Amino acid sequence: MPSARPAISRATLPTTLDIEVMDERGERHQQSIAAERSLTIYLNRREIVTLMTLGAEPEALVAGYLRNQGLLGELEDLEALQVDWEVESASVVTRHLPEDIEQRLGKRTVTTGCGQGTVFGNLLERQSLAALDAGPFSQALLYRLLEALAAHNATYRKAGAVHGCALCRDDEVLAFIEDVGRHNAVDTLAGLSWLAPLSDDDSDYQGANIFYTTGRLTSEMVLKVAQAGISVLVSRSGVTQKGVELAERFGVLLIARAKGRHFQAVDPAGRLALDAIPPLRAGDALKSSRHDASGKPSSADGAAGHDKGAQ
Repeated sequence: MPSARPAISRATLPTTLDIEVMDERGERHQQSIAAERSLTIYLNRREIVTLMTLGAEPEALVAGYLRNQGLLGELEDLEALQVDWEVESASVVTRHLPEDIEQRLGKRTVTTGCGQGTVFGNLLERQSLAALDAGPFSQALLYRLLEALAAHNATYRKAGAVHGCALCRDDEVLAFIEDVGRHNAVDTLAGLSWLAPLSDDDSDYQGANIFYTTGRLTSEMVLKVAQAGISVLVSRSGVTQKGVELAERFGVLLIARAKGRHFQAVDPAGRLALDAIPPLRAGDALKSSRHDASGKPSSADGAAGHDKGAQ
């Protein structure tokens, strides 16, 4: 806990706004759409990056972004974090900066994140995280968590056009954040957790062991989850090659395309306990028979059929 409490604004804005639209019948009506606001981050008066965001938790987004990029150190170093929407800026003042900040800011990698995420200073290459020490994970727990998450995508249900991420402790959703990009949602959750000691509410992020996202499981996503010490990453979307490589390196269990009772696990350590295997439904046996033991399509099915099933 910092000896002097930093000055942190509370500049939250509504995540949606209403506009007039015309439908296919020529009828006009009001429709909620997702907000998209630009927020330029200044670190000790130096412009760092401009993020596009809903604006629901801008201070947490900024803190999480800088923290995940290695540009913010300890909480004790933070003097102020002020968001001013009139000039669309976030001013961050710290007591210390990394000694190699010029080198870090000199190299940017554009990632596959929605809205083109940015990673500074060869972060993927210089990351020295040790592999996480994690235990088994249960299929039944996954299903309970997916059911609990169904009630937490309010902005998406109202307006669409957003991604959601959640910080979870077993089947308890500790925090759920939606934003125009999944990387923003991840950074916001990281910021909320990091700033928790300064919060006046009773938020408890201790023991978080599962991270959920609606977006792809890319290298950036795996890295940020590993930085938070979380060893299970769940998504309703798919995985990328680099995401799998980093997951194996850091000991993160990937569960992709998780919808209903279906999922695809990348689990080289054998952590997933299949304790709630659903019964076969009509068509499941036929789908399974089209693949041989290696998971490749049978000769009768052909590569085209396999590609179609992987969509």
